[in-house]
Amino acid sequence: MLANTSQLIMRNLADLNGKVLFVEPEADQLARQLPALNTVSCFTTDAAVKAQWQQAGATVYFSTQPHFTEQFDTVVVFYPKSKEQLTGTLSLIHSALTAEANIFVVGDNKGGIKSLVAHAEKIGLHAHKLDNAKHCLWFSLTGDLSTQLPSAFSTFSLTFSQQSLTICSLPGVFNHGKLDKGTALLLQHLGHIHDGKVLDFACGAGIIGAYLKQQAPKIDLYCSDISALAVAATTATLQANNLTGKVIAADGLPTEPTLFKHIVSNPPFHTGIKTDYSISETFIAQSVQRLQSGGSLTLVANNHLAYQTLLEQAFGKVTILARAQGFIIYRAIKA
Repeated sequence: MLANTSQLIMRNLADLNGKVLFVEPEADQLARQLPALNTVSCFTTDAAVKAQWQQAGATVYFSTQPHFTEQFDTVVVFYPKSKEQLTGTLSLIHSALTAEANIFVVGDNKGGIKSLVAHAEKIGLHAHKLDNAKHCLWFSLTGDLSTQLPSAFSTFSLTFSQQSLTICSLPGVFNHGKLDKGTALLLQHLGHIHDGKVLDFACGAGIIGAYLKQQAPKIDLYCSDISALAVAATTATLQANNLTGKVIAADGLPTEPTLFKHIVSNPPFHTGIKTDYSISETFIAQSVQRLQSGGSLTLVANNHLAYQTLLEQAFGKVTILARAQGFIIYRAIKA
């Protein structure tokens, strides 16, 4: 299966010459369908994408600060959901491009790609539309990338129970620059967590994990996310507050430790721009297996999502702790 953006790339393969770098591609089968894979590399901050491209035999750069070992003649950038992330991404790759390198940008109309022309102008670049199909657009991008500034951590402060937390975030990370309403509601219902091994799953900027460690210092904190950007942000957040915890890049629950006493999450429910219940189903099923007896899974979800059914199927019983502002807090306990 190929995402619409990847199908548009396959339609424009003639534009791709020499050594090609794909930047933040989608988690689909594109790597397996490209010809001449020995000339293709991938730069991603997504652990699932990393695994797929490695399995296909491509060279993969998985880092927030990649150290490229070759020069590329063509770059294909998948337009990010966070427009701010584009500037940082271009800064990271510009030193790995040959002098005459061609840069292309692909994106889904629903993901904001239509704004690329105006966006490019604001950062001193020029975007030229080349193709339009599958509700996606294919652009060339020209200009001096060396003028772009790399992404830097932004910080903001939160106060809970008269204690302050400094949150560090990066463009493209959930909770970048602010606390979302769902997480804010979730933090009000974590008083049952006092000790044991605790996992902040899909940690984003590390707000949940940092809050838990500050409020309950006895916990053994683990934080995980599929995104290397989130891992970097959470690591910075814990360091900024002198808090200890292990931060792991993982597609799904991390393999270690074997069992947790508590898992807490504001879990993702999108693949790209589409709602994807398979993510939630996998996460909840894994949580049942990885919780010790009597352990709890506490999560927040939009009230239009069918999480209660998924949780009841997996745990047998689920308690609703709160409903407010379009969100629901669920807690399920392993028998």
